[in-house]
Amino acid sequence: MDRINDTGLRRNQLVWALTQAKIVGDARKRDSCLLCRSHRVNEAGVCVVCFSMLSDDELLLARRWLAGTGP
Repeated sequence: MDRINDTGLRRNQLVWALTQAKIVGDARKRDSCLLCRSHRVNEAGVCVVCFSMLSDDELLLARRWLAGTGP
C-alpha cells in the first residue's frame, strides 16, 4: 500500500521521515498520522492501523520513538 490518503507521505518516504524529529514532532502536535492523516497517533506519529502494517525497517524506527529514544 503506497498511502491511504493522498495528503499523507508516500510509503517509500516513511523510513526517512521517521528519522526526522521535526516531521514526527509536527505529526504528533497535529495529531495526524504521517501516512493516512488519521487522528490519535502514537509517539512515532503513526496511527494504530498504519502501525500494524509497518515493514520491519519502519517498525524498528517506530519502536525507537515508542521507547522514547527518538531518531
